[in-house]
Amino acid sequence: MSDFSGLATFIQRYYIDPIVYDTSYNPVDTVTFAAVLGLSLLLLIRLLRRWRVSMDDRLVISTLPYILAGSSLRVIEDADLVTAPWRYLLITPLIFFLVFAVASASLILTRRVLGDGFHAGYAAIGFIWTAFNLSMLFWLGVENGWVIGAVFLLGSILAGAVSLLQSRKSFYFLKERFSLMIIYAHMLDASSTYFGVDWFAYHEKHVVPTYLINLAGSAAIMFPLKLAVLLPVLYIVDRSLQEPSLRSLIKLTLITLGLAPAIRNTLRLALGI
Repeated sequence: MSDFSGLATFIQRYYIDPIVYDTSYNPVDTVTFAAVLGLSLLLLIRLLRRWRVSMDDRLVISTLPYILAGSSLRVIEDADLVTAPWRYLLITPLIFFLVFAVASASLILTRRVLGDGFHAGYAAIGFIWTAFNLSMLFWLGVENGWVIGAVFLLGSILAGAVSLLQSRKSFYFLKERFSLMIIYAHMLDASSTYFGVDWFAYHEKHVVPTYLINLAGSAAIMFPLKLAVLLPVLYIVDRSLQEPSLRSLIKLTLITLGLAPAIRNTLRLALGI
């Protein structure tokens, strides 16, 4: 009985409490969620093949509105517009499953109704969902609207600098448009973290960035940290993965990991949440 009690305490402490109380991540759930993400990608590849849907550039672009929808939905929870227990569905990692379920249902529906030309209809559902979420949020009022422009300006300048560098150097793996989109998404994320932590006294929730920010004394460390991680990853993805569908799916995942927190952070700062 004590073994089961210890296991229950472990699960409560490292998995359930961070969701219920929306606290920072810990090393245990971070590693677990990373493993779940990897398995989910493999499962998604099989599902797309079963649905006879090609994971190509058009599908990647058409899925971006669902990233925006998920990010804005997360801010709705931050703003306490949804009460327990439903709010738990809007906290990581449950929100990923929720957005995946809606996106999958939309994809299957539009695929059946519109056939091979489903991409526009599929994207439209995501945009409508995003617009609905944003209308709820901006009804609350904007306190720091300038942050939106500041985050996108700083992120754009840094992403532009990386693009200029790749045009002058032999960084062939950055010439593909989705690679540059990934860099841009993560520069936006780093910019939103910088403004949030250094200007508004917010705190980072992820384990490694928190440690490095505390060590450096500034969230500006996120800019070189992002590039130090992304550049080798993009090189490995383009050099090692020969399957186009898997390569596109991984790049969509990398875009999501940067764009989703960037949009959430920026909206929170702008709304003063």
